[in-house]
Amino acid sequence: MERVNVYLGLGSNLGDRDLNLLRAMNLLDETFGTHPERISRIVETPSWGFEGPAFLNLCVLYRLPRTGNPEDHAMEILRQVKEVEQKLGRDLSEPLFDAEGNRIYHNRTIDIDILCYGDFTIKTHDLIIPHPLIAERNFVKKPLLEISKPEIREAFPEIFE
Repeated sequence: MERVNVYLGLGSNLGDRDLNLLRAMNLLDETFGTHPERISRIVETPSWGFEGPAFLNLCVLYRLPRTGNPEDHAMEILRQVKEVEQKLGRDLSEPLFDAEGNRIYHNRTIDIDILCYGDFTIKTHDLIIPHPLIAERNFVKKPLLEISKPEIREAFPEIFE
């Protein structure tokens, strides 16, 4: 079966942040039926886009069996990631955008973003891959670079400049 490298960014700024990251990775392992192939170091950074406690962030690489077309499979991974976030207390009912269409950021027990899905570009209403803000967020870019394989560095050089 064909496999795909799926890169996830995890962050937490509420409660026991280390434990939240560990619990999220354990639930992702259960969900995906495998352990990550690579895990970056944890970085601590100020909250981004709002005032709040500092975040702990890391990136992980899962090598998953690819089922269906890339877009459908990535959407299934997004659904699974959102379930993990909910299990760990993430309030998914918080508004994502204000009246002017600007993104609203919140404190989070856990935040999990799909950063890259192999070397595929995916653009749907609910999911854009590679994640459009990687290059602007050193707390994602540096850990991702630490674990990334050549395929994404070559496919998306603009991320790693």
